Amino acid sequence: MKILFVASECAPFIKTGGLADVIGAVPKALAPLGVAARVMLPAYPALGDLVAQGQSVWETAELQGGPARLIACQAEGIDLLLLDAPHLFDRPGNIYLGADGQDWPDNAQRFGALSYVAAEVARQGVEGWIPDIVHAHDWQAGLVPAYLHQHPGPTPPCVLTIHNIAFQGLFDPSLMTALGLSSALYTPDGMEYFGRIGFLKAGIAYASKITTVSPTYARELMLPEFGMGLEGLLRARASDLFGILNGIDLEVWNPEDDDALVAPYNARTLKRKAANRAEVMKRFGLNEDGAGPLFCVVSRLTTQKGLDLLLQALPVLVARGARLAVLGSGDKALEDGFVAAAQAHSGSVGVIIGYDEPLSHLIQGGSDAILIPSRFEPCGLTQLYGLRYGTIPVVARTGGLADTVIDANEAALTTKCATGVQFAPVTTAAMEQAILRTCDLFDQPAIWAGMMRRAMRHPVGWDVSAQAYKDIYRGLTSVQPPQD
Repeated sequence: MKILFVASECAPFIKTGGLADVIGAVPKALAPLGVAARVMLPAYPALGDLVAQGQSVWETAELQGGPARLIACQAEGIDLLLLDAPHLFDRPGNIYLGADGQDWPDNAQRFGALSYVAAEVARQGVEGWIPDIVHAHDWQAGLVPAYLHQHPGPTPPCVLTIHNIAFQGLFDPSLMTALGLSSALYTPDGMEYFGRIGFLKAGIAYASKITTVSPTYARELMLPEFGMGLEGLLRARASDLFGILNGIDLEVWNPEDDDALVAPYNARTLKRKAANRAEVMKRFGLNEDGAGPLFCVVSRLTTQKGLDLLLQALPVLVARGARLAVLGSGDKALEDGFVAAAQAHSGSVGVIIGYDEPLSHLIQGGSDAILIPSRFEPCGLTQLYGLRYGTIPVVARTGGLADTVIDANEAALTTKCATGVQFAPVTTAAMEQAILRTCDLFDQPAIWAGMMRRAMRHPVGWDVSAQAYKDIYRGLTSVQPPQD
């Protein structure tokens, strides 16, 4: 079975968030199941070496204002198709934003071009390779189903995965013609979204099947408070909507063999975690003599992540003798707020603005608990990293956080199945109580060690979810699985 993945980023080649981790992991998880996936990405400057090493398999003289070609190559165990269109993608800095922090003004054309070429490959193939299924990811690939839908001939089925419905790709309808889209698609039941073109809405309307990244988020998306204006369309397509939980790459995230850690460890050698803890304290300028746990945050600093509420809860955390290490960037007001908090609570709160992949591994390996107070969270990956590293997740009860963390309530503690702490509603008061409850658990070493070991045993890989994707693909294609 041959699948064409279409996405805007893929780890380890280009990454701004969790989407890249998923795209980098799923093809490798599908391979043992007999599913061969190729990933189509824009050829950003960071991928220049791969473009130089690859082979051109498709080209055109005109694609949204300039020439373009597809480069086939393989790297890190992934088969890639790179859309080399320098006039669209050869730009410095963030792949979505200009130097002013605003979206590139031609993002519609940039990612419309990615979707258009993906649809062409889906229909015609490249050098004899024709996919059985196209799997589009998020708004940047949302037009793939629309281009296939408007084509009069036979086309392969298309799956759309919604990684975060808050990002929809909304543009002026005057771009329909420039994007090569039929005006017949611009309807309330199609891609029209409150007077604008909705790339993600187009994908939802015209994909054969729709998935999102956790079962709870799939249910939440059909509610007004989570659906971001698309809940009606999603309810209409409820029979085609599936929640498939994200996983993580168990080779990349492995505390027993992680070069970023001062002292690698496993569930039988948890005492070695202390050396990583000491290094985190040193890197963040934290006092080592406190009796409470070391909490961490590794996140985009946004209100979606509930981090404005954490700022309000910091006095309770500090008064309880706990410490906090924060790594992230995002909203300027939140960045400034955490920097000010670190100055006000010197030795108890440490902040590094930015992102550092090795440091994020060290933080997971050295912290006692990770705070994820999101107002909504499609799946979340940092709590999965926390589980893998025995760093207890303290999470809001929403989306994939609710699906992956077992709350340490009395029943779960009695039956010895707790792996973390959940709280609801997402308010400062509820978060404060969760922090205090976590501190109380930390003060009971036997209970805490048991939670750590169970967390590390919790399945966080891709095996189950990869099979769920294969089942969807199988239902959409006549390709039969090989006989055992």
